[in-house]
Amino acid sequence: MSLSKLKAPNTYLLIFIILLLTAGLTWIIPGGKYQTELNNGKNAVVPGTFEYIDSQPQGFYDALMAPINGFVDAALIIGFVLIVGGTFFVLQHTGAVDAAIKAIVNAHHTSQIIQKLVIPIFMTIFSLAGAVFGMSEETIPFVLLFIPLALALGYDSVTGVAIPFVGAGAGFAGAFINPFTVGVAQGIAELPPLSGIQYRIICWVVVTFTAIVFVQRYANRIKSNPEISVTFEIDEKKREQLHLKSAAAFTGINAAHKTVLLIFLAGMIVLVFGVLEYGWYIKEISALFLLLGIVIGIAGRLKIKQITDAFVEGAAALIGTAMIIALARGILVIARDGQIIDTMLHYTATLIQSLHPVVSAQAMFITQTFINFFVPSGSGQAALTMPVMAPLSDLIGVSRQTAVLAFQFGDGFSNLIIPTSAVTMGVLALAEIPWEKWARWILPLEVLFLLVGFLLLIPPFVIGW
Repeated sequence: MSLSKLKAPNTYLLIFIILLLTAGLTWIIPGGKYQTELNNGKNAVVPGTFEYIDSQPQGFYDALMAPINGFVDAALIIGFVLIVGGTFFVLQHTGAVDAAIKAIVNAHHTSQIIQKLVIPIFMTIFSLAGAVFGMSEETIPFVLLFIPLALALGYDSVTGVAIPFVGAGAGFAGAFINPFTVGVAQGIAELPPLSGIQYRIICWVVVTFTAIVFVQRYANRIKSNPEISVTFEIDEKKREQLHLKSAAAFTGINAAHKTVLLIFLAGMIVLVFGVLEYGWYIKEISALFLLLGIVIGIAGRLKIKQITDAFVEGAAALIGTAMIIALARGILVIARDGQIIDTMLHYTATLIQSLHPVVSAQAMFITQTFINFFVPSGSGQAALTMPVMAPLSDLIGVSRQTAVLAFQFGDGFSNLIIPTSAVTMGVLALAEIPWEKWARWILPLEVLFLLVGFLLLIPPFVIGW
């Protein structure tokens, strides 16, 4: 049988297989634990306190319970996804989204500048959001906007996901302010807030440029030959539902549509302000989207029954997404209950000590990437790893700023592909893109990011950063 005829496993099955393999690791890797203490409001490990503890092997029963435990553990983000889905169905029922897409499509057809800059501009905006306030879960709503826009412009669903998701992910990895990664990691490493920002801005520019070039080149290929898209068949059905054939006869956005779009824009501004000024997280953002759904429905002149029916329909459409998120989080529950995460951190930190400082920094990057599979949370991973990596960097001749940068790269780049990330799996489920197809598409970019990360970790040693 030729390789082209081999079919990748179903996404649900694939995640469950990974869950079983993780359970298997708990029988091989001994249990271990670091002592912890509060540091900047986070439970951080205490260096030098690692000790082996009794193993907690996870059996088949634990693997069966893991999705349920994962559902409970990820309840906030699952609720967020369902509320966002309901709000966007209300938004779509107002007709404002179709009108906005048609306006952009018309401008795209008539202006060569817009044709060339639409992807770079939007990706730069999302990258800035990732770099400044750690945009991550917040990308989920935008996927529902950019997929129909990408399809209308002649691209595919992958491009529609990549603009907000890869854009924000690149900014998250190369962040120069992000309080959830840079802020927490520098605090634990006892570095002044925002110190080293000049070199981090250079890193952000390089990483963002790499992401934009990769996505733009792919989008250009899809526009020339749509059949090569991994989501071609799915996208053909989506295009039929967009009703964009009337775009040529489009005369403009009416007053009601403008009002709805302005309300949505105002909501996004409030979201950014709330995150930056008041530290809003999933609960507060979910409440904002719930309010937006109601206000948008009224402004769009929908009846109460139309608003509630659309909201329920939108939430119901994302039940599959909720199940994928629960499965993905179940993997983390298995690793945590099996007490193997601290042990793996201890093993890798021990190996790094014998390497040259430049190679040690790169090894830190790889280590953080590995740990991120089991702890796909920027602040959570910083609290787990930086108390070990910061003093370790002093011993091996790597600056603490470099250790923080290695953490950023390891946490940020791999977030775009790991199936244990609730955000990644949620985004892909919303887009109806199987994880294995997304992984095959983004793997070359991950390799590029790996090389870029290795290169960007060299100058800090040379210049004494």
